[in-house]
Amino acid sequence: MTPESAFRLALQLKRPNFELAVDLALPARGITVLFGPSGSGKTTLLRCVAGLEHGQGAISIGNEIWQDSARQIWVPTWDRALGYVFQEASLFEHMDVRANLNYGVKRAKKTGAREALEDAVKLLGIEALLDRSVQGLSGGERQRVAIARALATQPRMLILDEPMASLDSARRQEILPWLERIHHELHIPMLYVTHNMQELTRLADHVVLLDSGKAKIHGPLPQVLADPIFASAVGGEAGAVISGIVQKHDNTFHLTNISLNGGNLWVRQEDLSIGAHVRIHIHANDVSIATIEPNSSSIQNTLPAVVDAIHGDTHPAHCLVALRHQNQQILARITRKAVAALPIQVGTHVWAQIKSVAITER
Repeated sequence: MTPESAFRLALQLKRPNFELAVDLALPARGITVLFGPSGSGKTTLLRCVAGLEHGQGAISIGNEIWQDSARQIWVPTWDRALGYVFQEASLFEHMDVRANLNYGVKRAKKTGAREALEDAVKLLGIEALLDRSVQGLSGGERQRVAIARALATQPRMLILDEPMASLDSARRQEILPWLERIHHELHIPMLYVTHNMQELTRLADHVVLLDSGKAKIHGPLPQVLADPIFASAVGGEAGAVISGIVQKHDNTFHLTNISLNGGNLWVRQEDLSIGAHVRIHIHANDVSIATIEPNSSSIQNTLPAVVDAIHGDTHPAHCLVALRHQNQQILARITRKAVAALPIQVGTHVWAQIKSVAITER
């Protein structure tokens, strides 16, 4: 990652009983998810990036410096080219949607802000909401308006602090495709805070796992999810994300076939185009291991793999086995007794039996 392409964060912020201390070079494109338990420092880090908290250190995006304590550089929040979307959409209740958006354009004071707003309205599909009262919007609609207003400022970076935390499951499913659309169509970096695994696996390109103000691990999504440090942190939600291409649909049994490099998986039928690239989230609890290719089993999905590593788990009875299928990682949670009985070790050729998978991105 070259300095021109990186988003640099080297920050320290001390508080009673808490210290934020990170030194990160993040991609200046795509979505970086800050993940971790409550109190781990996710929102504090976002506020430092936005200039709402004054830590010590340096923040830069490409060649643009927002903070450098050593050189006494400090760019105030209003001069940082970023859009900030909070947990609750901060909209003016006495205005309609159009007035809320126009207010954001006036505050931006940038050439092309009006065109940027029109593009954001189309991108987020809120044309039909423009003349509606803010008070009549659903939670998902409010957040789409808030994101459009942030994009109208033509930011170098978009910051989203748990934008779906206050939404129920139905509204979350409503807004996720719009966030994916921003992800695919805009070329600005996004810092996204969540502790929701579905949002992480569906949206993230890069992941930073925060704990007690420190970055325990960070890197591309597949790499981080397959890491035992991350798996230990998320416990029962441990798993891996692999990539595939929609090959065909079986309308008789209502299944969709996903082609992988060197294998394929059958999943519950989804409305996906043939040739579409998808992400597949496989929970470690849904993977078992066989040393002989299974021929008669209700488990339809089996992939040849090699044991890359065997790690301890959160309970001493279990192990997390890292499996490699071609160039993609899969995690299996099995008992230590099973490891000994099979037996398996690093380098053993096995079959991964996958009981359930979830398509997480379209």
